[in-house]
Amino acid sequence: MKKNLDMRGYSCPIPLLRTRDALANCDDLTVLIDEPAARENILKFAASQNYKAECSDGKGEWTLHIVKP
Repeated sequence: MKKNLDMRGYSCPIPLLRTRDALANCDDLTVLIDEPAARENILKFAASQNYKAECSDGKGEWTLHIVKP
């Protein structure tokens, strides 16, 4: 199941926690974020779980696409 999560405007650890919770119920997640620390933490979390994660940069905002194997 695919899911989208808009975490723009939230500070860590909220984006990471909500991303983790969303991935418990889906296999394909797109996360919109605007905080560099959140981007790094979510990418590290995805790598630690062996999820495939891609990051697209866009003028102070990032789109993370995370897929479970």
